[in-house]
Amino acid sequence: MPSTAEFISPSKPTRKRPVSVPAAALTDIGIHREHNEDTYACLEAHNLYLVADGMGGHLGGEVASQMAIEVVQSFFDDTMRPDATLPLEFDPSRSLQESWLAMSIEEANRQIFRRSMTTASMHGMGTTLVALLLDRAEGLAYISHVGDSRAYRIRDGRIEQLTRDHSLINDYLRIMPNMSQEAIDMLPDNVITRALGIEDTVIVDIRVEELKCGDVYLLCTDGLSGQVSDARVLELMTECDGDLPRAAELLVRESNLAGGYDNVTVVAVAID
Repeated sequence: MPSTAEFISPSKPTRKRPVSVPAAALTDIGIHREHNEDTYACLEAHNLYLVADGMGGHLGGEVASQMAIEVVQSFFDDTMRPDATLPLEFDPSRSLQESWLAMSIEEANRQIFRRSMTTASMHGMGTTLVALLLDRAEGLAYISHVGDSRAYRIRDGRIEQLTRDHSLINDYLRIMPNMSQEAIDMLPDNVITRALGIEDTVIVDIRVEELKCGDVYLLCTDGLSGQVSDARVLELMTECDGDLPRAAELLVRESNLAGGYDNVTVVAVAID
């Protein structure tokens, strides 16, 4: 499957204190895989950016990741109209944006799980999901994820991981933060403990960040983060000096140069 790339130009500001947001995205099958189970979406109408990494036998991973993206997009399309009614119970402890993100991902989880339970060839399929929702008027970013697809922020020459991998190693470290490196090395490094479609309910992590001019947000699957160090990602992003399509190309190429053992997808979003 060939690489697919997309460039999204800045939208014309229409609100108070708006920010413009150019973005670029790229996905690649890698060198050793037969199918690309990654899916992404850049939904400018909702200021929403998504990356999903599917898993499952046969074509289950492809189906799960595509379903996750499509269900979240449909949820936003259907519920952000002025006359729309939210199909799920609203959580008063969350802001409106947090609730929309959480409910859309929870709905994706339900539909993927139902498909997995009712279609024999899809049994056991699932997907990670990482989402970036921007409130341009208020200058806020909402980062949500399930699984080990990541969100990074590059600011003032530094890179910061904004998500915590839902993995076996991280779960152990959360309970036993003083584990020795020897004990950590004995754990499998490719086991995730949370994903969409595995159970009928899912816990969705959400983080809120203030936007700053010059920030770049990077969403990616573990095809990048598992093969390219954060330091090298920062080096390549810095080298591109705001040229997001070129940055996406270099990151994907770097993953393949590192072995290309997995599908790789990146979505880069700049705050100007």
